[in-house]
Amino acid sequence: MPQNQFQRMMFALITVVITVHGYVFYSLYVINGSYFSSLEGATSVISGINIQGGVYAFGHYLPIWAIILIEFCLAYTLENVLGSPCSFRLASRVFNPAETHHMIFETAIICATVGLMCPAMSFLAAWMYYPYYAGFSVVTLFANWLRLVCFNFPFAYFSQLFFIQPLVRTIFRAVFVRKK
Repeated sequence: MPQNQFQRMMFALITVVITVHGYVFYSLYVINGSYFSSLEGATSVISGINIQGGVYAFGHYLPIWAIILIEFCLAYTLENVLGSPCSFRLASRVFNPAETHHMIFETAIICATVGLMCPAMSFLAAWMYYPYYAGFSVVTLFANWLRLVCFNFPFAYFSQLFFIQPLVRTIFRAVFVRKK
């Protein structure tokens, strides 16, 4: 859909804005929600995060807005450097874009993007959320990375395929495609 570099960057921007908010919600509420809700005095996940003093990242407790901003910067950079260019090439190796129905080709691009971005962002998150207070171990980092990939991949695949990318394409068409 994007025709030039500016449109590709805007497409990535729309995708990352929606995706990062979805993943932060998923991580805090779905995966870790029971922990935050179980903190003494917590009546909800957000109150548990506030009682704790924020979300533990990089060895410190940070507010949720900082987590979103950090993950946004990491995801946007990774999407422009790795996700978009490599996923198109991977999909093109399997399907010929000129001969394949556009929905099948777009689905192949989405699948390739998830296959690249999920392990890469999970690796960055493993560093970001590593329990530095316990000392550092490569084995623990690797185990945390695998755990994150196992949690994130199903969510990434289904949310990108059935919700996020259709929404992004609809927004992109409304903004960039001119009626003839």
